[in-house]
Amino acid sequence: MIRNAKDFWIGLIYIFFGSSAILIARDYNMGTAIKMGPAYFPTILGGLLLAIGVISVIRSFVIAGPAIGAFAIKGLVLVTVSVVVFGFVVRGLGVVIALPLLIIVSAYGSTRFRWRPTLLMAAGLTIFCVFVFLKGLGIPLPIIGPWLGG
Repeated sequence: MIRNAKDFWIGLIYIFFGSSAILIARDYNMGTAIKMGPAYFPTILGGLLLAIGVISVIRSFVIAGPAIGAFAIKGLVLVTVSVVVFGFVVRGLGVVIALPLLIIVSAYGSTRFRWRPTLLMAAGLTIFCVFVFLKGLGIPLPIIGPWLGG
């Protein structure tokens, strides 16, 4: 009966998180569009997630799709490890080391990993993040951390 298992399960996940956000936010003050209360953003975002989830579940019964593939444990572990390592070393090593480390380790979890595009992506994203987030927005993270004499 379900023609696209991926759409079905992701739809249920969206419905779960959207409903949870709405239920949690209902105890807070909603406010108005001009003066938003603490419930405004979670309710709107939860409603959008809920709508996307419902559309995805309905679509799973209408449009055929590929079967769900094997569980990618290597990718899951490497992405999780890269994020945790980033969190631990970003203040000590700085963004210039921690961000490329995050990108390279998480990209290595892919079955289509290639060194050249990964290194180019790491360099480009690091430069972008330094200029936009650290310089432009003033995020208080070191470019080169104290562990490296920065």
